[in-house]
Amino acid sequence: MKLHQLQALVASADSGSIRAAARHLGLSQAAVTRALRELEQEQALPLLIRTPTGLGFTPYGKTLLAHARLVLNQLQQAQGEMAALRGRTADLVKAAITPWLMLTVLPPAVMAFRSKVPAVRLELSESLMANAQSQLREGTMDFAITPLPASSAPQEFHCEPLLEYETAYMVRRGHPLAHSTSLHQLLEQDWVMSYTQESFDALLDAVFHRHGARLPRQRIIQAHSFGMLQALVESAEMCTWCPRPIAALPQFASRVQPLALRESCQPAQLNIVTRRNSILSAAAHAFIDTLVRTLRQQARSSRPEDRQIYDRVRLLM
Repeated sequence: MKLHQLQALVASADSGSIRAAARHLGLSQAAVTRALRELEQEQALPLLIRTPTGLGFTPYGKTLLAHARLVLNQLQQAQGEMAALRGRTADLVKAAITPWLMLTVLPPAVMAFRSKVPAVRLELSESLMANAQSQLREGTMDFAITPLPASSAPQEFHCEPLLEYETAYMVRRGHPLAHSTSLHQLLEQDWVMSYTQESFDALLDAVFHRHGARLPRQRIIQAHSFGMLQALVESAEMCTWCPRPIAALPQFASRVQPLALRESCQPAQLNIVTRRNSILSAAAHAFIDTLVRTLRQQARSSRPEDRQIYDRVRLLM
């Protein structure tokens, strides 16, 4: 496989057509078509599906596309680091942060990091289990701080434990079932949660099955953002299971309510997740160090509002 072939494959997927891919790459349409044809011939597999509405990918093409994205992103990172060593440009750190850390630790950590290394650019996104794996797999993130369990993480990922936190079943304040005493009273409700398809069965076991509760799959809405989850809990009467520290945040304390149920919730763990064998830049390591240092400072705080959050958290590093 040659680099220009992988570039043609990714550009075609992102653009939706060979013509648009050629325009994006600054090549002729014939050159992109030739690169894709050569790639299919070399692999002896059909990769593309050409339709009147654009390009599609066979299962073989989707597999190769994921690897192509990773290769190109890794190459871009290497080029950026070498340019930074030559003093020609700034580093770029791309990170995905789980929502409740995004609302607590991230702002002061970013301020501290920017004051020390203002030349480094930051590209930050919200990280839920539903999207963290795909972002890391494609190389669009350097690392993610996410509740992806180390025990069930795919072999392609490395997980470094960061902290353990309490979880809770929650509803909006004023919900008709806010005074429920058992999980079994909530099984006729719709639920919204974040998960990956790979983790769904483990999620059902941890949240419902271990208590003898059975919830039909169609009752569970998969949310790919915390804002969506929050909106469905607050405005659509849905139940959820999520980090208990969220209920202690000032912006949510008056809007969501942890339930006092007989069934106990298992704690969850946040990990710093990277692609196995990937090389993080010095800037990425510095940003992680700043996040961890800020987390430790907040965890030692004696302010009542901080204690409501961090009394339910145990640092692991």
